[in-house]
Amino acid sequence: MTNKNNSGSFGSSRGLLNKIKKDKKRKSSSTRWIGRQLNDPYVLETQKRGYKSRAAFKLLQINDKFNFLLPGLSVIDLGCAPGGWLQIASEKVSSIAGNEKVIGVDILKTDDISGCKSIIGDINDKTVGDDLIELLGQKPDVVLSDMAANTTGHRQTDHIRTTHLLEIALDFSIENLNRNGVFLAKCFKGGTEKEALNLMQKNFSKVHHVKPDASRKESVEGYVIALGFKGK
Repeated sequence: MTNKNNSGSFGSSRGLLNKIKKDKKRKSSSTRWIGRQLNDPYVLETQKRGYKSRAAFKLLQINDKFNFLLPGLSVIDLGCAPGGWLQIASEKVSSIAGNEKVIGVDILKTDDISGCKSIIGDINDKTVGDDLIELLGQKPDVVLSDMAANTTGHRQTDHIRTTHLLEIALDFSIENLNRNGVFLAKCFKGGTEKEALNLMQKNFSKVHHVKPDASRKESVEGYVIALGFKGK
């Protein structure tokens, strides 16, 4: 098996490779996807640890670098399904059932997770944002967003659509974060995100791009973290 530590970093994955039987009915792209899943140590470790998605390791690794999920803090997760980030956030801030400090929202239903609450809704709707604050019972210290638009296969279009989600999450954060709060979101580099980055630099003390090891190297996916919210 792979060597690992609690942070979600892994050693060599040699020996994990699995051969896939050829199927004339299966598209080559599907075969490649299956092979990637079978040979991905994060997929295997996700199943072993009981995480809802391999994305949990992305948040673990980003938190290892910036140490922003601390006991007692409150967290809102935008686009939370299937719940991998909720699980990690709840573990790190020590959120427990009956005193949930971690709240999520998604247009899809999220399974119940101990120490978390989630609602179905679209963060584009301001009333949904108000519902999140009411459910949390306070302003958040951290806002997370792993939201990404469904891909079309056209890189520029996908970038624009995901950047729009970044801007929505950022607007919510600036409107609702506690002073010195943290904003973390998925960000595809490509040019159109510059306005959002400028807004972060204006409203936060530090802004960093980060690509955790759990993000596949061939993917354009990355993240941006803004630390030290200055307040409205």
